[in-house]
Amino acid sequence: MSVLCSVSVFGQKTDSSAVGVRSKKINKTPQIKGSVPTYKPKYNFGYVPYNDLISNNKVSNNIKPEKILTVVKVYPNPVDDQINLILRMDRESNLSVKIMDLLGNEIVTLANERIPSGEQTKSYTIPNRLNAGIYFLKIMSGNETVVKRISVL
Repeated sequence: MSVLCSVSVFGQKTDSSAVGVRSKKINKTPQIKGSVPTYKPKYNFGYVPYNDLISNNKVSNNIKPEKILTVVKVYPNPVDDQINLILRMDRESNLSVKIMDLLGNEIVTLANERIPSGEQTKSYTIPNRLNAGIYFLKIMSGNETVVKRISVL
């Protein structure tokens, strides 16, 4: 009976790896050294500090170029045979109106003309060869482009 008591019941060994390991104490935290410049945004996104406004007159640098083309309305949508555009031109310019498919391929050019400044109402007939579906109306004037989604019945 004395032999049975000297044998471990579960057969586990003591953890010898944890006995001899000593932990290393770090006295100071490591620091990363590098020459990375701090981030400074190029633009103020509409915010101009008051001191810069008075002293340097930086407002003239933040003025956006004048918009030529403003598309007010495209109707009716969905379109059946005729589409109407109401647009505003700030100065006389060339106007190009194209119908594009979902992949960006040009299907048909509705207009390529020079129009005067002011608010204009234009009507264009949709060609019969256009299948029913979703298309994009690409309206270009100068270097400005406005894209509107239309549904053709």
